[in-house]
Amino acid sequence: MIFNAENILLIGSILLFVSIVVSKTGYRFGIPTLLVFLLVGMLFGSDGLGLQFHDAGEAQFIGMMALSIILFSGGMDTKYSDIKPVLPQGILLSTFGVLLTTIFTGFFIYWISGFSNVSITMSLMTAMLLAATMSSTDSASVFNILRSQSMNLKHNLRPMLELESGSNDPMAYMLTIVLIQFITSAGMGADDILISFLIQFAVGGASGFLLGKLAVVIINKIDLKNQSLYPILLLSFIFFTFTMTDLCKGNGYLAVYIAGMMVGNARIVNRKEIATFMNGMTWLFQIIMFLSLGLLVNPHEMLSIAIPATLIGIFMIVLARPLSVLLCLLPFKKMNISSRLFISWVGLRGAVPIIFATYPVVADVPELKKLISEFGKIGSNLNQIAKYFNQGGIHSQEMRAAINQCITELYEMKYKVTKMAGNFHGDTETHSE
Repeated sequence: MIFNAENILLIGSILLFVSIVVSKTGYRFGIPTLLVFLLVGMLFGSDGLGLQFHDAGEAQFIGMMALSIILFSGGMDTKYSDIKPVLPQGILLSTFGVLLTTIFTGFFIYWISGFSNVSITMSLMTAMLLAATMSSTDSASVFNILRSQSMNLKHNLRPMLELESGSNDPMAYMLTIVLIQFITSAGMGADDILISFLIQFAVGGASGFLLGKLAVVIINKIDLKNQSLYPILLLSFIFFTFTMTDLCKGNGYLAVYIAGMMVGNARIVNRKEIATFMNGMTWLFQIIMFLSLGLLVNPHEMLSIAIPATLIGIFMIVLARPLSVLLCLLPFKKMNISSRLFISWVGLRGAVPIIFATYPVVADVPELKKLISEFGKIGSNLNQIAKYFNQGGIHSQEMRAAINQCITELYEMKYKVTKMAGNFHGDTETHSE
């Protein structure tokens, strides 16, 4: 089945209903709720019941909206009094921790790609790009686990983990964008990279602070007669903050998280109604995001990369994440080893890496445009050959040689496209005559 205007509401309602019902069963067996939503999407996808959803751009758009709301809601629930004792640790983990995870994982991916029995081949910078997309912990997963399970963690571990997960997405996003620019351009100098990072952090932080304060003032002063409009007004501020920050070359994800903190730690009217609305919207968009990402994934395409993907996952869990955490927390001598190990283990990955992985796919890559043009030329040649045979043309050795040459060129360019896209496997159809 293909999505269209006539059946999208029916399909959407069924997906939401099934996800909520199944999540109840998953909760009984200790299965993470968000993982259930992802599995439901895969079940209804092209390898399951046949729903066709292969647009990485649309998935990216859905993820952008969802993350904006999730991060803002997480910021609203983050109290200054809770994060103040762990602010240095949280900042280090969300910045240098992400960078170290990217470096360690990137070198590991590049190392294993050199083995003949591994189905990936990529350059060092492409390996770093793939690692960057996976380097941040998933805020939706961390918030969901820590809050739904009502964990009573000691030594300020909960606010530290929530601060890290809420603020490390901007770092991973910036690493991803910078590496895409480096790969697709003639290269960026160290000064250009540093300036880009500083601008994103400075503009993102400043706009989040100012627009968050502005949202508080407007909500308290506007005096709406219909109280139901206050949450909707705040929702508009979330998207406005993200988009305006992005237009100003800042980091929108950092901005919405800080704006959420400004609103959550201020006195605002109708706080209870706003909190209830935001909680509902957060759950709705989490479900939609994980469902769409589940639909985007084709399980059969994972078989060819199962071995390297498993190796990378094990490396990140066992070595990259713990080593990054331990190095970042070295200056804090008072923190005991059990707390350090717990933090290193709570490196949950979820929707964020999948969303960030769509950025290289939908990036405007000049080399990819050139290859698409070449594909068009070869396709035109094959059409001319087919037309010749359909009109009664005679088979010849020259014609066979021309066909074989076209096929060879197609396979060569398929390899180049796969390599440039970071070994991304989209919705492809193979036709053989």
